[in-house]
Amino acid sequence: MKRNDLSRSLVAFDQASTMVAVVELSLRSWLVAGLVPGLTRQPLKKLGPDAQALLTLLRRWQQEATKAGSTINRIVVAFEAGRDGFWLARWLRARGIEVYVIHPTSIPVSREHRRAKTDRLDTGLLMRAVLGWLRGEPKHCSMAAIPTITEEDARRPNREHQTLHYKDYRADGQARHKVMTLATNEFIRRFLISHVLPKGFHRIRYYGLLTKSFCAENLARARTARRIKTASPD
Repeated sequence: MKRNDLSRSLVAFDQASTMVAVVELSLRSWLVAGLVPGLTRQPLKKLGPDAQALLTLLRRWQQEATKAGSTINRIVVAFEAGRDGFWLARWLRARGIEVYVIHPTSIPVSREHRRAKTDRLDTGLLMRAVLGWLRGEPKHCSMAAIPTITEEDARRPNREHQTLHYKDYRADGQARHKVMTLATNEFIRRFLISHVLPKGFHRIRYYGLLTKSFCAENLARARTARRIKTASPD
């Protein structure tokens, strides 16, 4: 087995002294399920998207296990890779929590229970997969390597895209309305580096006499002031 193999845990798992929590992350809330030694119940708590609240909950469960006569030597937290995955993993690791980020596609789902890709895996399925992984059993799930902030920032411009809606006046009718999708770094190169002027400068088409909202009125005044007659149409 390779030392960097993330398809199974390489650390011995003592369930009697290890508290395990899985988190189902979403934009508005986090659902946390725990397996706490010494407790007959399996706690389930819904939180707002707040890392400090999650850490406080983990410490409270640890205290409950201690009161129940169990000694917690290891706290393991796992959740799917996604919008909040990597920064949250780094934040928790910096505070002494053992964190793993799961590849969502690595968790096998039976054909009978297969759901749309937009649905999140429930915490029970996540917990079973993580426990199998911790025991070193194959084919439960795989973990993702957690990148540093520098590594994640370097990848982001190539992963993320910007979509622009624009008019192409070389075309006629509805064909003028077009959509362009660019990688973020290409968007910056084309439309920020090349088109953003130094501080204090303004493009003339957006400023002064040619301000779009008053362009016709300002030009008429300018022609009157210079006594230039507008040519009448033939």
